[in-house]
Amino acid sequence: MDFDRRTMLGGGLALSLAGCTHHRPRGEGRATSEALAAIERRAGGRLGAYILDPTTGRGTGWRADDYFAQCSAFKLSLAAMILAGAERGLIDLNETLHWTEADLLSHSPVTRPATKTGLTVEALARGTLVTSDNPAANILLRRFGGPEALTRFWRSIGDRMSRLDRTEPALNDVPPGSRLDSTTPRAMAQTAATLLLGPALSPASRETLKSWMRESATGLDRLRAGFPAGWDAGDKTGTWTSPERRIYVDVAFGGPAGAVPLIVAAYHETRAPFAGESGASAGVLAEVGRLAARTVDRR
Repeated sequence: MDFDRRTMLGGGLALSLAGCTHHRPRGEGRATSEALAAIERRAGGRLGAYILDPTTGRGTGWRADDYFAQCSAFKLSLAAMILAGAERGLIDLNETLHWTEADLLSHSPVTRPATKTGLTVEALARGTLVTSDNPAANILLRRFGGPEALTRFWRSIGDRMSRLDRTEPALNDVPPGSRLDSTTPRAMAQTAATLLLGPALSPASRETLKSWMRESATGLDRLRAGFPAGWDAGDKTGTWTSPERRIYVDVAFGGPAGAVPLIVAAYHETRAPFAGESGASAGVLAEVGRLAARTVDRR
């Protein structure tokens, strides 16, 4: 399966965003960047975030071009790739895929109960985004070209930074300084805007993707916890925890009903002991969400 760059972009959002957001923040943008840096200092570890206003194409962030592990947040783009392939006749959403118990992993809420019957491609795509089912992502990657296919999809929509090299769960364990299975906050915010608002998907597929993100409950204590009540919002998270290191990721859209939403990509990485986690990193991302929401008030 392959995607043609000209077909996917159509001269639309991905290129316009890439061309207008590489600037030094000034005024309110600088204040937001400094506020993100202050969150990092209070929390410890390394925070990367990018807040993008698609109505203007402008954004601001902190460590916006540093590389961070994607963890399960890649599943947003995987689901989008499946929908894009279906639109172009490359993928049959009604095809039933099968797997064995050997494919099951510790987080298999959708695939474990369906091991004997299998699930359609559409059900697997929804499951990997809504519940972050790990085998569902691996099964889709195995059927549709592997991690390399997702990397090609990113390139086809103008994302030159994001990459996927491995499958679950190996992709979560990214050595410091490595670019394996990584992205940058700016790149992923721009990609999410292209997928949710731009020409990469049809209006119907964009709405499907947003509806799956709204259904997801894995990030309710992250960016969305900082958004005002009543906002139309959805997200896709990623998480990796070990005795030495933890990574919390969230990619979200959010805004008042009927308005063009903000797009926020946030990553918090720390070497604090796992035993002392107690939701601290989730709280850091909620702070980023609150800060992002304040930028809407200043539009």
